[in-house]
Order: sequence, then structure tokens, then C-alpha cells
Amino acid sequence: MRLVFCAPCLFGLEGPLGNELRHMGAEDVHAEDGRVWFSGTEAELARVNIRSRFAERVLLVVGKTPAGDFDALFEGVRAMPWEQYIPKTGAFPVKGYSHGSAITSVPALQRCVNRAVADRLGKKYGLEHLPETGPLYQIQFALVRDEATLYIDTSGPGLHKRGYRPQQVEAPLRETLAAALVDIAGYRGRGDFADPFCGSGTIAIEAALAAKGRAPGINRSFAAEKWPNFNIGWREAREEAKAREFHREYRVFASDIDEKAVSLARENARRAGVEDTVRFEVADARKFSRRTEGGILVTNPPYGERLLDVRQARELIRDFGAAMKKCPGWQINIISSDEELEKFYGRRAAKVRKLYNGMIRCGYYMFK
Repeated sequence: MRLVFCAPCLFGLEGPLGNELRHMGAEDVHAEDGRVWFSGTEAELARVNIRSRFAERVLLVVGKTPAGDFDALFEGVRAMPWEQYIPKTGAFPVKGYSHGSAITSVPALQRCVNRAVADRLGKKYGLEHLPETGPLYQIQFALVRDEATLYIDTSGPGLHKRGYRPQQVEAPLRETLAAALVDIAGYRGRGDFADPFCGSGTIAIEAALAAKGRAPGINRSFAAEKWPNFNIGWREAREEAKAREFHREYRVFASDIDEKAVSLARENARRAGVEDTVRFEVADARKFSRRTEGGILVTNPPYGERLLDVRQARELIRDFGAAMKKCPGWQINIISSDEELEKFYGRRAAKVRKLYNGMIRCGYYMFK
């Protein structure tokens, strides 16, 4: 059965995610702000959940309907083929959002959608009351400019939750963003890779996972694995992902001035299965001195918004920039919310991409 999916992502990651989906065999791939649409079978549902480095989740698209008022929304939702997806005992809570539409009350929208789905399923299954004692089919809606799109979440917990980072140091970087920073920088497992402000190790761990070709979701579970009415093939998808792994020597280095952060990063790397790939050490980034014929550095220094004040953060970047002048051979990539980073780093970036770290608008400064 051909299905339509939507993969939400952090703003700025639509391009990397779209390319990733095409490489996985998805069809009809096209991007909007913060999401990428694609089509495929149940095999793509499992494949993308297990292998995607950049998607936040995989949503199964049930349908779209005009929703200028509650009556239109109710009738449109009730007309959708929910029985194709949700069995007689399935639980179907509803959540969503409204943007630029006549209806703004999210709780009222949730109730309306829930009643419409329940009415449809009740008539199809001949039940006045649906038990909702079975697997979870989390319904989501997006009401934008008086048009509602209805989805079922196949992922469960967000795909950025790889399972290796149960704890974080302050100001963590989301795993999906870290993976994208590595990808955009062009690291493919060859040459040296370094993060001298590693914190809890997320960037270095994502670099190691990408270098090995290890699927980030291979060791976690997903909501759709419990759906009895789908022939998804999770075992085959995991075997396929496992067969794509590479095994060779990698040179991934990560350091931080905080000894506790480095200890936590090592533990996170162990959970991720890359403790043999990343070399951690306690070190001051202002004294970075590693020389290489060719290397990629990707880092997320303190912004001055959470960890240090702006003056301290800028002094740190100035000192780091001075240290890197003595280390030729590195492509340097820095994500920061400081719009004056180039001034304090001491160089103009060859390129700056706009990305978001959570709700913080950042620049990804790429120095060649």
C-alpha cells in the first residue's frame, strides 16, 4: 500500500533531510518550512524511523480538509478512512496546533477531531463505545490558514532521542541538529574530526555514528512497532540498516575544559556504541594545537545566553580564533547565536547558514 508521510525537522534542515530521504528510496520528496513530505510503503515507514539522522519524527498522513469552522472540520475528519489505520481497540488521543486560522482554541479542536474519528470508527466497527485499550495511534493535526492536515505519529518519542544521552550538561545540542552540522560540514569518516567544546559529546558521537554508517534508531523502539494491522517488517529494516555499517579506523577527537562533561561524554559514547571511535580528553580549546594535513572541526561553543555572559563568550571565541590561526589544515565550522562571531573570531566565514538550536536562531559559520 502506498502511503504519504510527513517528516518534521528543525528549521534549516529541510535540505539535508530531503537528500537523506531520497537516498533511502522515498518518492515524491518535497520540502516546506520545518517539514519534508514523501511517499512510500510500510518499508519506508520502518526504514526512515530507524535510519534518519535529521527527522524529528515520521507522521503518516491521513488526509487534509478545509476547516474554516468546526462543522467543516468535523465533517472533513469524519470522511477520512481512519479504519484503514486504527483497529477496533486502538487508542487515539489527539493533539495539534492552529496557526493563522479562524479557529484558535486547541482544546476545542482536539475535542472536535476526537469526536469525528470516534464517530467514524464507531460506525465502521458497529460500536457505540470504543474501548481504546489497544496500541497507541497518536493523532496529530495542523490547522494552518483554515486547512487541517491529519496525521498519525509512527515514531512515539522524538527521533532525536537516540537513547545514548539520558543526562546532559547544561545547554545541550539536539542530536538531529548535531548530525546535520556534521553532514553539512562534509565529514564522511575520512581524515581528522574534532570538537574542542564537546560538552556531553553529542557532535562527536553523531560524527562517529555517521562515519560508521550506524543507523541512529537501530536500538530503540517505535510506536508503529505495536500496530497489529500493519505489515511493516521491522526486523528486515534493522537487518538492512546493520548491513550498511562500515568498519575501519576513524580519527574523531573530542575535548572540553570541564572534566565532568568529558566523563559524561565518554559514558554517552559507550551507550551509543562508539567508545572505540571517539578519543576524549580534558583540554582547553584556547590552547588547541592539533596539526593535520586535512581535518574538519565542528563545534558548539558557549553562546553567552546560558553558560557565560556575552563578554566572556566573546573573549573565549577571540582566544580560540587566535589558537586556530596556528593550526592550518582545518575546516572550521561553528554554530553560534552571536551575530558578531566573525568579528571576535578574527575572520570572515566563507559561508553562513541559518539554523535553529531549539528556539534559538543561530548562524552556522563555515571557515575554509
